[in-house]
Amino acid sequence: MASTLLSLLPLIIGSAVVPIQIVLVLLMLTSEEQPVSKALGFVGGMTAVRIVQGILFGFIFRGSANASEGSDGSGWVVSTLLTVLGILLLTTAWRSWSGEEDPDAPPPKWLTMTDHMSPLTAIGLGAGLVLISPKMWVFTLGAIGEIGDAVLGQPASTLAYLLFVLLAQSLLLIPIVVRLLVPDRSDALLTATSDWLEKYNKAIVIAVSLVFGLFFLYGGISGFFQSNPERVSTGT
Repeated sequence: MASTLLSLLPLIIGSAVVPIQIVLVLLMLTSEEQPVSKALGFVGGMTAVRIVQGILFGFIFRGSANASEGSDGSGWVVSTLLTVLGILLLTTAWRSWSGEEDPDAPPPKWLTMTDHMSPLTAIGLGAGLVLISPKMWVFTLGAIGEIGDAVLGQPASTLAYLLFVLLAQSLLLIPIVVRLLVPDRSDALLTATSDWLEKYNKAIVIAVSLVFGLFFLYGGISGFFQSNPERVSTGT
């Protein structure tokens, strides 16, 4: 289990540091109407979609277990997903550097509607953010593939996936906990953090996308060679 979580760490970090989701939670927490309920609803919507994704694509867990003897398991699936994710992230870095809008970014009106939205709307917003983002899809599917390739068995695989979901959303849960523990002093801190993220959003997106894009692209390509050593050595 520990080695599996270690292999998931890049996917966890990459999924956790998406600036727009953190900004949305901070804006909700500094709003006047039901701040904590909206933030929890937003995270709950994201969690629900990821749980459904885990259930729908859970066949990878079973497929890896069935294919593990005398085969490559789901190695080719993971390698493909990592390669796609690397390309998507490098494309995002290029788009941000050249001044183009990130196609995964939510519509600007989502940022302006957080102050007066209801917790129910926040649930839909969180679910929609995960559903419209190709990178978030690949992060999640990549995690499912890594867990399936580890052949942990169903209970341990389920636990590993739930830990992935929890840790991937840890940077959203931390400000909620701060808001609950120190409500009187949290507004200034959360507002300053939100302003900083908005100010340096472009630089953060470029840096994160470039670093993780190269990392995942290397991992995906090298995974193909490791999955097919005989084919690579014979050139067939």
